[in-house]
Amino acid sequence: MANVVVAGRAVSNVLQKLRNRVQGFDDWYKPWQQEMIQDPLLKYLYKLRTAILKEGEEGATTMRVISFDSVRDLPPAPPGSTFFFTEEQNGGSGWNVRLEDGSIQRIYVSIPEDRVRSFLAFTDPPSEHLGAPLHDASLRHVCELYVQYLQRLVNAAEQRFAPTN
Repeated sequence: MANVVVAGRAVSNVLQKLRNRVQGFDDWYKPWQQEMIQDPLLKYLYKLRTAILKEGEEGATTMRVISFDSVRDLPPAPPGSTFFFTEEQNGGSGWNVRLEDGSIQRIYVSIPEDRVRSFLAFTDPPSEHLGAPLHDASLRHVCELYVQYLQRLVNAAEQRFAPTN
């Protein structure tokens, strides 16, 4: 997801380099730029890209606890355990264990999916894209919509500015 968001913004940055190479670029690009600024989904992804690059935000995570009992649902803590973690940056859960040399090792465990289910999802995604309701705000669908939009943008630039032979 982060790769799509960050690389997607790079597409419009590269296109803007045409500004100094082709006549009429600004007039052609202005409606696209306005659409990107006004569209809730595209604006959301732009802000998310900024948060990812400038603030180290991950942009997406969700955990749904259905029913969880640490005594019943987890194996016993290994010797030297300092605490149990859930949903760390790699999406895993487990125990932090202090080793004899003082370093910490992570011991990952599986939590039954009927108790806790974790998945990636956008935090507070928009509900609209290009004037239509966004019924599926899953990471996959939103990234697909973004790539489709960027493909349209690049195709339009090629049609308008590609040299004809």
